[in-house]
Amino acid sequence: MIVIKFGGSVLNALHPSIIEEIHQISLNEKMVLVHGGGNEVTSMATRLGKEQKFIVSPSGIRSRYTDKETAEIYTMVMSGKINKIIVRMLVEVGIRAVGISGIDNNTLKAKRKTKLTILNEKGRKMIIEGGYTGKISSVDTSLLNTLTDGGYVPVVSPIALSENYEFLNVDGDRAAAYIAGNLKADKAIFLTNVNGLQLDDKIIEKLTCNQAKEYLPKIGFGMEKKILASTEALMLGVKEVIISSGKVSNPITCAMNHVNCTVISN
Repeated sequence: MIVIKFGGSVLNALHPSIIEEIHQISLNEKMVLVHGGGNEVTSMATRLGKEQKFIVSPSGIRSRYTDKETAEIYTMVMSGKINKIIVRMLVEVGIRAVGISGIDNNTLKAKRKTKLTILNEKGRKMIIEGGYTGKISSVDTSLLNTLTDGGYVPVVSPIALSENYEFLNVDGDRAAAYIAGNLKADKAIFLTNVNGLQLDDKIIEKLTCNQAKEYLPKIGFGMEKKILASTEALMLGVKEVIISSGKVSNPITCAMNHVNCTVISN
């Protein structure tokens, strides 16, 4: 089992070879795809006249502040637009792709954050209302297993349900990590717009889970979530996590062969 996450920053720049690559790999391996699309959410919200706000946690994690209206836009764009565009691209070449969200069959449950501690412009901590963001609390893999056992490739948009069945924005990288962990996947691959984790202009080729945790405070916005998600996936039982570029030819094969990427394992 392989779980592949491709983010919004690389969605429009994925190498054309990836579609046929997914086709070939899916003939022999069970596969689940998880997508992002935050840039498209921001673009649509702007067109609708809804200003988007981004916040930073004390640990340096940057995320979208999601009020109720933003949650509705997020759900519409992720599940209604991006998910179906990806599915269309896959079925066009004969892949038996099925688009779902974390809402379907209660696949992703999350605890709504009632309060958020953030850093203000002066770098001081402050507490604000939590909005409609959540931390994943459980994953029901039954639908995903039914689909993959039947030869289908699920394409998952990262939207979860709260305890009160509200739509919640959950981070796509961490959603992929929790899905991979609960599926007991052999590999989780995060395709991004760079060749893995880079520090001092050098790719860090191999890391243990503990080393990755130590690096977290030194990592900039964007990559820090992938490193955090990687550690979570490993702690949930995934054997290996790979962070690699989705912009190169045959990006999945390159990642699986550990070419120009960061490999994290226990």
